[in-house]
Amino acid sequence: MAIAAAAVIVPMGIIFFISGLFINLIQAACFVFIRPFSKSIYRRINRIFAELLWLELVWLVDWRAGVEIKLYTDPETFRLMGKEHALLIANHRSDIDWLVGWVLAQRSGCLGSALAVMKKSSKFLPVLGWSMWFSEYLFLERSWAKDENTIKSGLQRLRDYPQPFWLALFVEGTRFTQAKLLAAQEYAASAGLPVPKNVLIPRTKGFVAAVSHMRSFVPAIYDVTFAMPKSSPAPTMLRIFKGQSSVVHVHIKRHEMKDLPENDEATAQWCRDIFLAKDKLLDKHIAEDTFGEQQLQIVGRPVKSFVVIASWACIVLFGAIKFLHSTALLSSWKGVAISAALLAVVTLLMQILIRSSQSERSTPAKPSIVNQHSTNGQQKQH
Repeated sequence: MAIAAAAVIVPMGIIFFISGLFINLIQAACFVFIRPFSKSIYRRINRIFAELLWLELVWLVDWRAGVEIKLYTDPETFRLMGKEHALLIANHRSDIDWLVGWVLAQRSGCLGSALAVMKKSSKFLPVLGWSMWFSEYLFLERSWAKDENTIKSGLQRLRDYPQPFWLALFVEGTRFTQAKLLAAQEYAASAGLPVPKNVLIPRTKGFVAAVSHMRSFVPAIYDVTFAMPKSSPAPTMLRIFKGQSSVVHVHIKRHEMKDLPENDEATAQWCRDIFLAKDKLLDKHIAEDTFGEQQLQIVGRPVKSFVVIASWACIVLFGAIKFLHSTALLSSWKGVAISAALLAVVTLLMQILIRSSQSERSTPAKPSIVNQHSTNGQQKQH
């Protein structure tokens, strides 16, 4: 691990895991003592504490690395962001797409109710995964036979969510890499499908289930496209910890949920068509290095995350000083050894967090099986 990164990872890890465990305890207490009596009150309280934790990671993007996020969307969509329930479908371009989404959710005032469909292993991540579980993220095993009921029951629970939420669904099923793109291209060519150049083939079963169960209470779908300009290296968690900036372009197009087809197969085809259009949009971005056809919206860099991390740092530092003074932990070799072991554990946990975000470590997802019918040109999913 580079010294510059370690100098941030270790103290940041101490702050993050101490504050995170404190928040997890509050979330657990609320889950046990409040949720059985009022799910609405539990969600409102959890939303506040989840945001206090997640703002620490937003601080890394905003203030540690100074990542510049350029949002391209129309004024009406920009006005509605954070003020309505929305299903987000996005390409999975970089290691930190989820974190860029959190930044945009924070700017829109709904960070604490920003949800996502994620792989099951994510919920076991210390502090972060536990917080997501208490916040009602949906965790899947990437097997439709096992995941169908999980998706349906999870989506039904959101029907009475008391505040505007975003539910992010990465329908490609995995993070983008050149190896996965090559596999998707080979599959598309063999199946007689349009061959993608910048996206993977969407897995539509989850999307169809989401639309079917959310149509009555979610008014909009946000079609989100992430892209990296040629002049900027792709952002990663390690680069962010090192304080190395990047630029991320985000294009959002809002679709009315009521305008989607009623038929499941037609809905699946709508999703595939969206990704064909997304592929062409990314072609244009590669050529022009911008999403210039949409208006650039100013998202700024609020001080809220800075205030939160500074507050947590002061609380943890004060607590550590009081603890060390009262226990004289560092006055013996045994105490020094215990402290060193704890620092090693924190470093290891931060390494796990960084590695879990790396695209090359993500598991490839099998594309949906479709046939191309020559008689009507429609794709049929089995």
